[in-house]
Amino acid sequence: MLAKEWMAVDPIVIDENTSIMKATQLMKEHGIRRIPVVRDKRIVGIISDRDVKEAAPSKATSLDVHELYYLLSEIKVKDIMTPDPITLDENDSVEKAAVIMLENRISGMPVVDKEGKVVGLLTQTDIFKVMISISGAYRSPIQVAFDMEDKPGSLHALIKALRDCGARVVSVLTSDDHMPAGRREVYVRLQNMEDNELEEMVEDLKKKFKVLYVIREDLSNIPRKTPKPSEV
Repeated sequence: MLAKEWMAVDPIVIDENTSIMKATQLMKEHGIRRIPVVRDKRIVGIISDRDVKEAAPSKATSLDVHELYYLLSEIKVKDIMTPDPITLDENDSVEKAAVIMLENRISGMPVVDKEGKVVGLLTQTDIFKVMISISGAYRSPIQVAFDMEDKPGSLHALIKALRDCGARVVSVLTSDDHMPAGRREVYVRLQNMEDNELEEMVEDLKKKFKVLYVIREDLSNIPRKTPKPSEV
């Protein structure tokens, strides 16, 4: 999974000499929290809504409206931006992006081509979309988790057993976090089936494998709300 396949393409960028007033207007108009800053089309920084808020005068300022607007029009993006931001190459993996965001506690990254030009923006929301896609959560209401020995052929045996039971596998994810050495958790999502069929299948699987849990989730009823610009 490459960044260029999941990023928002042709993101809004601003020149380093743009005023923070203009940057604020762009963020509000487009409901975004960060904008890459460029010089000669190449990235030199990034500005966020937090940068703008910290640079803006306090609400308790004694400046009148005209003085305030003048001040905001004079402060340039380059004066408050984060210079030399962490970027992602368009051919880097989404997994790499997730690790970088986690380790650096950032929620979004500009994506650049080999010439350093901004071609996209990848955010935590995009990472969530990838996770949902590879897990098959929207396509499969059933997940069965197994505690398995981490050895060659064990996963193949599990998949074969599932198919022999008539199950159709949507996705398979594994993890050895929180597991003792030599053990691995395997999470399998299956296409929908009747409750009695599922119960019968699980009972058969328990004869050969250690089943941790079985869940059925209806994601069509997940609460949804329109995000505020600050949440995008």
